[in-house]
Amino acid sequence: MAKITRKPAPRKASVPKKKAKATVAKPKSAKKSAPARKSLKATRPDATKPWTPAEIHEVFSRFRKANPEPKGELEHVNPFTLLVAVVLSAQATDAGVNKATRALFEIADTPQKMLDLGEERLRESIKTIGLYRTKARNVIALSAKVLSEFGGEVPRTRAGIESLPGAGRKTANVVLNMAFGEHTMAVDTHVFRVGNRTALAPGKTPLEVELGLEKVIPAEFMLHAHHWLILHGRYTCLARKPRCEVCLINDLCRWPEKTV
Repeated sequence: MAKITRKPAPRKASVPKKKAKATVAKPKSAKKSAPARKSLKATRPDATKPWTPAEIHEVFSRFRKANPEPKGELEHVNPFTLLVAVVLSAQATDAGVNKATRALFEIADTPQKMLDLGEERLRESIKTIGLYRTKARNVIALSAKVLSEFGGEVPRTRAGIESLPGAGRKTANVVLNMAFGEHTMAVDTHVFRVGNRTALAPGKTPLEVELGLEKVIPAEFMLHAHHWLILHGRYTCLARKPRCEVCLINDLCRWPEKTV
């Protein structure tokens, strides 16, 4: 019997294993440093430059020369009607208040006459003024309080005026200044804007601006100072388009965006 010999099966060629790719660690990119912020002094150099006493004196000397006896634009006949007019002027224009009060003050120029008029008729008289319902209620209430607690006379202290319905610090300052000649500084939107824009007395609140102006304005100008600043803000240093070209103090003003 023939011997069968088997050929060994051919070995499979071994496939060389793939070498693992060497990972090269990427260097960490350095963080970009934030650009240094420009300081307020660098971007607005004039706004931080303090006013000198001589400059402030010059400002108010110019105001006085241009308008020696400035007058408030709210029409009134006595301290009581001035008090009522200022209370009515909140969030309203002086012109609008005057239009409503001319006829009113002819028939109700004292606290007793105002009470006799009554809230309903008072509302009818002032209905062209914003918030007239609330204001009518306050005027009747303050008239009653002036009669019962102050003998029918407008109080001559800030605390006394501020205790009256509808009257706040600005109202007190206006009445004390205009009716009684006190050296007070009433800060409305115009004075607030002028104090900050010119950097005469920058502040975040009306009280900060008020105290700042009282601190820097010489006493000889304080009787009329708030009128000069109100009129300046109302007719020259306007909110949207200030009239820098006709401004009396444009060479001294610290506002960096002035147009002259």
